[in-house]
Amino acid sequence: MSGARPRLLYVTDLAYEARGRRYGDEDIRLTARLREDFDLALCHPRDTVALMDAFDAVVLRNSGPVLGYRSAYDTFRAHALATGARVYNQLTGRADMAGKGYLVELSAAGFPVIPTVDRARDLGRLPAADRYVVKPVLGADSIGLRIVGPDALDGVADGTVLVQPHIDFAYEVSFYYVDTDFQYALHAPDPARRWELTRYEPTPRDLEFARRFIDWNTVEHGIQRVDACRAPDGELLLVELEDLNPYLSLDALPAARQEQFITAMRASLRRLLSA
Repeated sequence: MSGARPRLLYVTDLAYEARGRRYGDEDIRLTARLREDFDLALCHPRDTVALMDAFDAVVLRNSGPVLGYRSAYDTFRAHALATGARVYNQLTGRADMAGKGYLVELSAAGFPVIPTVDRARDLGRLPAADRYVVKPVLGADSIGLRIVGPDALDGVADGTVLVQPHIDFAYEVSFYYVDTDFQYALHAPDPARRWELTRYEPTPRDLEFARRFIDWNTVEHGIQRVDACRAPDGELLLVELEDLNPYLSLDALPAARQEQFITAMRASLRRLLSA
């Protein structure tokens, strides 16, 4: 790069109506701070390919579920890989970035995840339950999720959906990372109100749990969110590893912690731009 300020194309859908989250507000606040270090423009995910070649890096933030613009995303990804564009998050992720099939892989490998299968022949691997969660492999934001009884599983697991036992967990907790560095944790004390979050002080065992998934993934540049639930036996189980465009819930943090996160993100972007 030249001595000029780096140019970032910041991809977001400011108008997306997310349940319990205000995408636009978070990205407006975050870009206001990033402009201190970078020349920055915002665009909708459908416009990324038309604009990205004029920028030093593309930052994918609150751009909404890819299901809403699948063709545009696939075109963007192919173009980025073909041109060697710098993308944040780095497009090497093996988790939600590639669909939710990784939950089947991790479950079979013995990782602490909610037991998950995607084929009828493997249903016997799941613990017996009164209810099961069925959701699309390429789903997001609970789109297409349904809860069924055991008698409704016949013919369901055809490789396009995931099947999991319904777990009456105590609460959900999320661990947020910049690159591979832990930043903060938040939890939802009421399982029925996923996005009413409060600060959570993780134990060393909690951080060991979350770090295991960060180490498994292959994202060196970007923001990742490890979502877990506290199972009835007290152990944490992975719900998902969001490695494409995780919402950050920055408004749930005190000002000092927000500042620490923004500082870490700016440093991470500088590392990406110098790579």
